[in-house]
Amino acid sequence: MPPVRKPAATTLPFDPARATDYPAVIGCDEVGRGALCGPVVVAAVWFDPAAIPPDLLGTLDDSKRVPEPVRMRLAPLIRAHGRVAVAAGSRALIDRINIRAATLDAMGRAVARLGITAPVLVDGRDALPGLSGRAVVGGDRLVPQIAAASIVAKVFRDDLMRCLAARHPGYGWERNVGYGTAVHRAGLMKLGRSPHHRLSFTRGFGP
Repeated sequence: MPPVRKPAATTLPFDPARATDYPAVIGCDEVGRGALCGPVVVAAVWFDPAAIPPDLLGTLDDSKRVPEPVRMRLAPLIRAHGRVAVAAGSRALIDRINIRAATLDAMGRAVARLGITAPVLVDGRDALPGLSGRAVVGGDRLVPQIAAASIVAKVFRDDLMRCLAARHPGYGWERNVGYGTAVHRAGLMKLGRSPHHRLSFTRGFGP
């Protein structure tokens, strides 16, 4: 497998002129690991960087660095030009086996749903057991498929949390999408936990 190349510090990480330098691998990333409620959502994405539109490759980045309107535009393009699978680790699963194990479980299911034999590069420090590939620290700025997975997972989970916000008002999920902002913590103190709050993350916040 070709080495992971570091991007230039002042540019977007993936240069379309170097598309053939990036291997056709499966990238896997999660969103929601540090949230107080809701699932952890994982996306697995495969594409050949040399075969997708150059403007798509050149716009990919860590989802945290991509403005929301751009993420919303990119997510369907990633689905149209690659193979995408999404899986989630539920609140109940997180509380039962812990967030790390629930994330790895969801990653394994997402990769299996792709039905593709290719190396699996995972953002972070945990490679998927039993699969060819490796973990890549900072992978969402080094591997285009990981960046794409981070965007797909972020859009999917944010949409889900905004839907849940309409059913459970008072926590500010429509804005904080389940993370521990002051509004969210105030809602927990006032209203207690919802069925979607992770017990292992919210002890001490209401009944």
